[in-house]
Amino acid sequence: MNQQIRLFGAIAVRPAVLPLISRFETATGFTVAPKWELNPVVKKQIEAGESFDLVITNPNLVQDLTALGKVKAGSQVAFGRIAMGLAAKAGSRPLDIGSVKGFADALKSARSIAYASEGTSGGYFFGLLERLGLADEVNPKLVAISGGQTAPAVGRGEAELGVVPVTSILAAAPEVMLVGQFPAELQSYIDFAIGISADSTDTDATRQLSEFLTSTAVDGILAAKGVERR
Repeated sequence: MNQQIRLFGAIAVRPAVLPLISRFETATGFTVAPKWELNPVVKKQIEAGESFDLVITNPNLVQDLTALGKVKAGSQVAFGRIAMGLAAKAGSRPLDIGSVKGFADALKSARSIAYASEGTSGGYFFGLLERLGLADEVNPKLVAISGGQTAPAVGRGEAELGVVPVTSILAAAPEVMLVGQFPAELQSYIDFAIGISADSTDTDATRQLSEFLTSTAVDGILAAKGVERR
């Protein structure tokens, strides 16, 4: 019997995890059935009864789901972190955002800036604008994008720049380019962890997938897609 593992993950990790799924399936003979949503939606749907075997989302959300009895206690392991970056349409003029001033100037000069209206990255960006004293000037330029489509929206010309996790920018190539990561002083890494369902249909197969995704053997693939291991 071909065991199917239901993977429920955050959209930000999708570009990095998808290439690993086929490798895992080939090596084990298992089938992985993935589903992707924004981090808050992942938690909300699991709370509402969504069936899954393995979840990849923010560590605090995995902890919450463990406390609710949805994730097996002791199964949480770190997956990696993703940096925030600035996206532009491919072929756009280069921007130097390596400094706080350069980053602020890029935001102030942009005609429009796309952001994830419901995701972790969008919430951080709003707070950052307040912190930098740019909210009044930049907020009117913001374009809310839902469903993990921020980077593709930039590629389609719906906004001049996009604020989004690096994984999503790299995945949107060649239509979209990575202008650069947020400067170090402003960077906020989005952490991700893995948890196994307390009601998994096959805990052993799911554990194998968890171990595979956190193994050093896949570090290089993840790094190329924008996921950093600690």
